Amino acid sequence: MAAKSKAARAVKKAENKLKNLPNPSVKIPKRNGGSSTETSPTTDGTKTPKTPADEGIEFFEFAPIAADKPIRVFELRLDPDGGPDKDKSYLRLPPADIPYILRVTLDAGTPASKNGVFKTNFPLDGGKFSRERFVERRLPTNFSKPIQVDLPISHAGAFAYWVEYDGDEPGSRTKGREGYFNIDPLLQTKERSSILSPSGAPLSPTDGGAALKSNYVNLPLDSLSILTVVSKWMGPMSGWSKYFEEARDRGYNMLHWTPLQERGESDSPYSIRNQLRYDPSMFSGGKDEVEKEIDGGKAKVEKVFKVAKEQYGLLSLTDVVLNHTANDSPWLVEHPEAGYSPANTPHMAPALELDTAIIDFSATLAANGLPVRIASYGDIETLVGALNQKIKDLNLWQYYVLDVNRENSAVKEAFANGRVIEWQGSPVAGKSVVELAEIVRSLGKAEGLGEFSGRFGVKVDGSFAAGLVKAPFAELGDNVNALADAWVRVVDVLNVPLYQEWEDDTKAALESIKNRVKYTRLDEHGPKLGDISRENPLVEPYFTRLAPTPESDPFVYSLANNGWIWNADPLQNFALLPSKAYIRREVIVWGDCVKLRYGDSPQANPWLWGYMTSYVTSLAATFDGFRIDNCHSTPLHVGVTLLDAARVVNPDLYVCAELFTGSEETDKLFVSRLGLNSLIREMGNAWDPKESSRLLYSYGLGKPIGSMDSACLTSNEELPPPTGKGPARPCVVIPLYGSKPHALLYDLTHDNESYLDKRSAEDVLSTGALVTFSYSAIGSVKGFDDLYPKLLNLVQEKRRYETSGLGEGSGIAKVKRLLNHLRMEMVLGGYVEGHVHQENDYIVMHRVHPGTQKGYLLVAHTSFQKGSKDRGYISPQKLRRTKAKYIYGATIDFPDYEDKSDSETLRGLPGKLTDIPPVVAPQGLDNEGPYVEIIVPEYFPPGSIMLFETQMQEYDVGLDAFCTSGVDEAFSDLSLVDLNVVLHRCDGEERDATSGEIGSYAVPGMGPLVYCGLEGWMHPLRHIMRYNDLGHPLCGHLRDGAWALDYIHSRLARQVDNFPNLVKPAVWFKERFDRIKANMPPFLRPKYFALVISTAYKAARRIAIEQCSEFVSTGHSFTQDLSLCSVQMHGMVQSASLDPGKITPSLAAGLPHFATGWARCWGRDVFISLRGLFLTTGNFDGAKKHILAFASTLKHGLIPNLLDSLRTPRYNSRDSPWWMLQNIQDYAMSAPDGLAILSESVRRRFPKDDTWVPWNDPRAYAECSTIAEIIQEILQRHADGIHFREYNAGPNLDMQMKDEGFNIDIQVDWTTGLIFGGNQHNCGTWMDKMGESQRAGTKGIPGTPRDGAPVEITGLLKSTLRWLNELSTAGKFPFKGVEAEVDGKRRLITYNEWNNLIQASFEQCYYVPLDPGDDAKYNVNPSIINRRGIYKDVYGSGPGREWSDYQFRPNFPIAMTVAPEMFDEQHALGALKLVDKTLRGPLGMKTLDPSDMQYRPYYDNSNDSTDAAIAKGLNYHQGPEWGWPLGYFLRAYLYFDTRVGAGKEDPTQTLHYLHRHLLPMRRHVENDPWAGVPELTNKDGAYCHDSCSTQAWSSSCVLDFLETVHKMN
Repeated sequence: MAAKSKAARAVKKAENKLKNLPNPSVKIPKRNGGSSTETSPTTDGTKTPKTPADEGIEFFEFAPIAADKPIRVFELRLDPDGGPDKDKSYLRLPPADIPYILRVTLDAGTPASKNGVFKTNFPLDGGKFSRERFVERRLPTNFSKPIQVDLPISHAGAFAYWVEYDGDEPGSRTKGREGYFNIDPLLQTKERSSILSPSGAPLSPTDGGAALKSNYVNLPLDSLSILTVVSKWMGPMSGWSKYFEEARDRGYNMLHWTPLQERGESDSPYSIRNQLRYDPSMFSGGKDEVEKEIDGGKAKVEKVFKVAKEQYGLLSLTDVVLNHTANDSPWLVEHPEAGYSPANTPHMAPALELDTAIIDFSATLAANGLPVRIASYGDIETLVGALNQKIKDLNLWQYYVLDVNRENSAVKEAFANGRVIEWQGSPVAGKSVVELAEIVRSLGKAEGLGEFSGRFGVKVDGSFAAGLVKAPFAELGDNVNALADAWVRVVDVLNVPLYQEWEDDTKAALESIKNRVKYTRLDEHGPKLGDISRENPLVEPYFTRLAPTPESDPFVYSLANNGWIWNADPLQNFALLPSKAYIRREVIVWGDCVKLRYGDSPQANPWLWGYMTSYVTSLAATFDGFRIDNCHSTPLHVGVTLLDAARVVNPDLYVCAELFTGSEETDKLFVSRLGLNSLIREMGNAWDPKESSRLLYSYGLGKPIGSMDSACLTSNEELPPPTGKGPARPCVVIPLYGSKPHALLYDLTHDNESYLDKRSAEDVLSTGALVTFSYSAIGSVKGFDDLYPKLLNLVQEKRRYETSGLGEGSGIAKVKRLLNHLRMEMVLGGYVEGHVHQENDYIVMHRVHPGTQKGYLLVAHTSFQKGSKDRGYISPQKLRRTKAKYIYGATIDFPDYEDKSDSETLRGLPGKLTDIPPVVAPQGLDNEGPYVEIIVPEYFPPGSIMLFETQMQEYDVGLDAFCTSGVDEAFSDLSLVDLNVVLHRCDGEERDATSGEIGSYAVPGMGPLVYCGLEGWMHPLRHIMRYNDLGHPLCGHLRDGAWALDYIHSRLARQVDNFPNLVKPAVWFKERFDRIKANMPPFLRPKYFALVISTAYKAARRIAIEQCSEFVSTGHSFTQDLSLCSVQMHGMVQSASLDPGKITPSLAAGLPHFATGWARCWGRDVFISLRGLFLTTGNFDGAKKHILAFASTLKHGLIPNLLDSLRTPRYNSRDSPWWMLQNIQDYAMSAPDGLAILSESVRRRFPKDDTWVPWNDPRAYAECSTIAEIIQEILQRHADGIHFREYNAGPNLDMQMKDEGFNIDIQVDWTTGLIFGGNQHNCGTWMDKMGESQRAGTKGIPGTPRDGAPVEITGLLKSTLRWLNELSTAGKFPFKGVEAEVDGKRRLITYNEWNNLIQASFEQCYYVPLDPGDDAKYNVNPSIINRRGIYKDVYGSGPGREWSDYQFRPNFPIAMTVAPEMFDEQHALGALKLVDKTLRGPLGMKTLDPSDMQYRPYYDNSNDSTDAAIAKGLNYHQGPEWGWPLGYFLRAYLYFDTRVGAGKEDPTQTLHYLHRHLLPMRRHVENDPWAGVPELTNKDGAYCHDSCSTQAWSSSCVLDFLETVHKMN
């Protein structure tokens, strides 16, 4: 009990160390210019210090002052499942020196919005950070508006988030994918004066160059210049000031210290003996002095670091070692549980036995006549052979296998005691012992298998074994001995692979030993360890043997040493199973370091967690940053927990690490979870100049010169108060696209070979200079700058550094001083853009300030080969419109490469820097304008560098602001039809509108844009701006010339006669493009082109949205994207109009195929599209004009399918008038004073007697009717029956149709009220494909005649009758019904009577019952039913085609939407669920049941095969997936499911379900260049070449659904 209590107290103590750490305070500017350090009251009245999170909240609740800059809002858009996409899984955010907002957005209606809750462990509500404490923000549930949560960000750290939402199963919750955001720390140091004089000359310290000032500046991570030093080579702290001075003067602002804690017996800084005490060698009084310090010397160290920071401008960074401790750490004896031993990690037992055997073997070599010193590979073979026999004698196989004797006895004992478990599994009679063994394995009955926890630790329960062996060996009866022997035979089979495993592991161990011995004792570059003995065994010991007393249990006090493994999985602890690294001797072990065993939580090893927490929090209070040693082998949960504790002490702790994971994804995992601010990268790892340039581009480029993202992707908005309190503020919204881990780029790290060994000593100058031009944190080691010839041994080296300052013998210090200081000025000054050019052995780096175009250019001649003095070749570097001024250049020479160090002092090679005389950069002029050339001088050997200052001449500083100015004024007068020109217009429309003068723009290497307007340009620009892809063909084209700029404004200027409002936009574009052409060199043209286009596009889109309805203007992006399809489709062309005598805007059916001429404006398409594109968006005027135009064309009781500008309309569609009547109803119910349209009078295009006359004949437009009269005439003509032959019937009208097809017949069946029409030779509904193939014999044969009573016409008729009955009853419609002959008598059929006829007959006529037993209740022919529980597509198909009634198609949801009252609600929902399961595709609805024998889902109109089903695209409506019926399905499903389905109690269940169906369409509209929904796709959403890429009705019908949802909200 006492032991348990002690453990519990230890756990509590460890937890308290993690929780009860000091509470820091961050200074956030107060409104009066001061800073906030106040405290806040608690519930008991006491005051606690404000946390950074408290102060961040307070900041947003203050009233802003005039000087405040706009708040930065970083917008993170999540995927539909609530997680970030792959690129956004890790986000790096800037320091919160001024609090900002992280805005999380999610598309409305997506799965994650279903009762979604955003969770993060950032302390949004104030207080201290805790890794496990998550704050919640409930997501808004409105399906029609954007979902966003604004998170106030106020301090650094590493944070996680996810969205939790309702799952698919009732009552379940789903956790979305986790994402991570890391906030950079806020580092500060003393400001320094310029390193260059006003004339550009480098200034020495005595000249005041780079002198420290009194004020502090914020240090972005990219400005860090870190120098690694090893304290054991510096002497006591009392003498460190000279090193600080040297580092300062060389331009460093942070020192990286290898561990300063007390070192173990090996004297390696990374083998720490006491984590809470500093090493005695740092103190003048040595061990005695440090032992007097209660804090282990901490206060004295901090005093020295304060001097370094305040007097020398140097921050401090230290290594933190979490994975291991020194093998002589005294606390290991007291806490052996802190390491891995056989006592707590049983599988270490055989590894320990093997290790002990190797040590014993090493001690007896001479006695056994074996070589003690290895002189050849033969000696290694001899020793390893002898060791193999020694290992065999250990019988380690016993850790692997089952003991056959024990197994025999266990079976006998089970029989003897009657404890046999009868076999209950599948029959095993006749099974062989091999098969029985496999059963044992598959059932996992071999206990201890693969655990290696003891000799013969593997066993099978005797009772089970007895029962299993008795079942197949019935012939043995109760012969126990025979049964036990049979079981032994099974065990022998089980043991075969186990013996093999032991042999494989032994072989692997011997191979590892052989390789290690070769390296350590024979290889030229190895340590050559000398004679083998017990003290210096054959290979390094894998275990530290503590043995405090002779009686100590070696299984408790033998602790595994740490090390590393080639290509190991960094997420797997190699000290734990299933790893057998210690058994197989795969660990390259560090004999002076014991691996620490944390377990899976503080409760698993409380003392160790508490101790190491004290260690890291102490360091965090002393140092500005950590380098995590051996990070890739540090268990993630250990690193996370201990770094969290460190950040509580120091929220602005900078943390870096070097990872060896070999995987970018694993790197991101470590970076995001641990909050690593930088990953160490090393230029010394490059093997040639090309790889060097790749490293510089990947880690040090910053942004490419001429980048667009910051200029083009941001937007200005107003920020509502994120806490609900406080004022609204101006803000700039910056989209987040994910981050790469930040780089800390070293020229050389302290544990890698020198350049003299790897390349050449000369390359130190060239590569060292290139690293300083990297827009990242950079690092170096003192030995690199001082030209040390060899890698120094951290363990064995005892000599001291020489401080050479900047004088003779200081290596490349003079160059480092200039370039380190210059790069800090460039980073602080915003020189964020860069360019890397590699040519042969040369690398050129150019850094530029995007706002001033001032820059610095470095030319470096790398030296990867020793001995060359050849200048090599690089072409002259031509800079357009730029002047270049030489600043400095140098070569380096070495009289010899001998090490000049002595027994006391470390010194570098005698390299001599020689300044290059000033190089003049000549000016030139060619057809592209003025330029300067950087030409390498004749003497420029490998290792040389040159530095130039560059400045673009006559740079237009105000151009950025000018390009974005005045856009609202220029675009404010544009109507929606004007915006069609500005934003869209496909090639055919543009050529038609401009008489062929202008078409869509073609970009070389990319092809023609799909639109002539801004949307056409924005599609490639979105990618270019998002990725800064300046290598895109469009960017290359813009650099080549200004043709695109001229095209954009000239196409608008060309059309101002027809569109006078385009004058101001055309002038706006011209002014900006003229200024760009005049003042910008070609390489900057893409940036400014993108800036102008994106600015104009945002304005045009905004103005279009502002002219739309509230549903659109307040809606989410998908609603707004679809609403822009109304602008996309509604415009003016010369060849199509709503008036035969003049050009008017008209609605295109689809682009690009239905854009102009007779093919543009279709009666059916217009009125399927009108509700969504015009009425829901608020364009009532556009809707009304189309209604009046088509109403004026009424003839034969029909409106034309093909309008053809009202000149030669064609009347061959039976459904078009009913779609128009539905739209008139929709208009009357949605437009302001909508019913007034019934009184509108229209002039009739044709005489009322249906005589065909030309449009300009006097009889045309001679008669008038009101819309009410038009409606009545349509109904009356149908009631009377419509019978006519199309005007101009024959090949001139339709070259495909047979003669009978031109005969139009429509009549009402007054027994049902249904309208019948059509014949087998025509196709009068939307499924109107006429056969065209002579070869296949389908010419003149409709693919889908649908003669009879199509279900959607019945629904539209019913809707019209219901509406007219309501109006007539209310006295708002001047007619009561129609005259009709019924049963031989002509009489009035009221709207109500007709309505009721259909209501009474519909289910009986159309429903196909699910249960065949109900067939008698319905008009069905069971013999031709293919699918039940549906509604017929047609009722009463013609003779011989009766089967087509029963084809399962997506048309009945149309009737459900417009006339839901006709349907039995349960039947309707059941049928809709079948549609959902069978017909719904990603972007539309299958037009035919896949089980139908006629189903052909791939449409190819060019197919001229003999296959009648598909030739010439006859299968247009026989399976391909059409977009527009999807909207009607969604509306119908919503209606019925919320009445009798899952949404009855909670409609949001239905809404979430249906919104999931729209996810593919959302992605398509967002990413497709046409920015719309296609006419149709092939099977499962596959692209169809013959489809219109964007179709009016496809977008419209989804808008209909979204507006329905909006009204529900």
